[in-house]
Amino acid sequence: QPPAFGFLFDVDGVLVRGSQPVPAARRAFQRLADGGGRLRVPVVFLTNAGNCLRSDKAQELSRALGMQVSPEQVILSHSPLQLFSQFHQKCMLVAGQGPVEEIAHNLGFKHVVTMEALRKAYPLLDMVDQSRRPKELPPPTTGFPTIEGVILFGEPVRWETSLQLITDVLLSNGNPGAEPQDAPYPHLPVLACNMDLLWMAEAKMPRFGHGTFLLCLENIYKKVTGRELKYEALIGKPSTVTYRYAEYLIKQQAEKQGWKAPIRRLYAVGDNPMSDVYGANLYNNYLKSAQQNQVRAGVKRNPQAASPQSEDYLELRKDCSSSVESCDSILVCTGVYRHDDGVPSKTEQCTTEAVFHGHRDFCFDPSLLEASYIVQDVNDAVQLAFKKENWS
Repeated sequence: QPPAFGFLFDVDGVLVRGSQPVPAARRAFQRLADGGGRLRVPVVFLTNAGNCLRSDKAQELSRALGMQVSPEQVILSHSPLQLFSQFHQKCMLVAGQGPVEEIAHNLGFKHVVTMEALRKAYPLLDMVDQSRRPKELPPPTTGFPTIEGVILFGEPVRWETSLQLITDVLLSNGNPGAEPQDAPYPHLPVLACNMDLLWMAEAKMPRFGHGTFLLCLENIYKKVTGRELKYEALIGKPSTVTYRYAEYLIKQQAEKQGWKAPIRRLYAVGDNPMSDVYGANLYNNYLKSAQQNQVRAGVKRNPQAASPQSEDYLELRKDCSSSVESCDSILVCTGVYRHDDGVPSKTEQCTTEAVFHGHRDFCFDPSLLEASYIVQDVNDAVQLAFKKENWS
């Protein structure tokens, strides 16, 4: 019987903790696979990690799960940027870790400037670390391209350098070596991936995520200019854009396997109430309202942060018929969330007690923090979905 459902699995805190697999992960995937090691249902790995290529993450997951994972099954926080073609020909400054230049080129961006290249071109801009300050006044920089936009892939290593240089680029309209003028507004386009305030590695406590870096950048920009930093795109969980793209890949997988039944339900398994649960519930609302031709995605200041991109930028309407009816959120207790964290069950209580870890541009709707189901680990999550689907 062909499956009418698919899984969206978060990675950190659900399948692995840092470099170590979560013990339940292999059991879950033995349950998902047939005797030949092939998956019996479509699966997408939906992570807010963004410091590597899809192929590298697929290899990591293959080792952790003891089965073959293809890059086409992996969505990193930046993966949907390959469909933002209106920026692909612009000169973009890229920030983050890992092979950021290669990542940008793989996504379709043709002209890329790294933070390190910018720092070397304008050494007087990076003044916090005294050991890196130039000993003599460098000659004027010539021939450096004008920057036309900024891509924030993930948290950088030297936060003070990136915060300073990104602010310089925005204030100078892409010419940080020029004499200061009035700061342009609106500023250059900023595309940001991964809004997670916190994430879970091997440490007992959560670590700062890219959302924390964005919080710093937004507050610095507002303090300096008196204006709000605006994003041309906010992608990664909980953005509706990312879930729409995941649905598209789930359907592609089902077609490739020759499964004829339409995919009706998605099960999103995660450990972070603010990104995984909030995102899945937001997308569930999107699906419900899309069925009535009214897309309402819960975004406050910047409507571009959610649903409009799902259709306009991703151009999935013609490729992806809307057979999916629901997206259930399943919260596991092996990562950021713990049973004793006590997400309040009543909405009124939630409004007063829950701390909002989400991004500034997403309205805080406490009901979206409430998971459809809470289970111990990913193996229990798979068993729960199989039981709901009457799937052996």
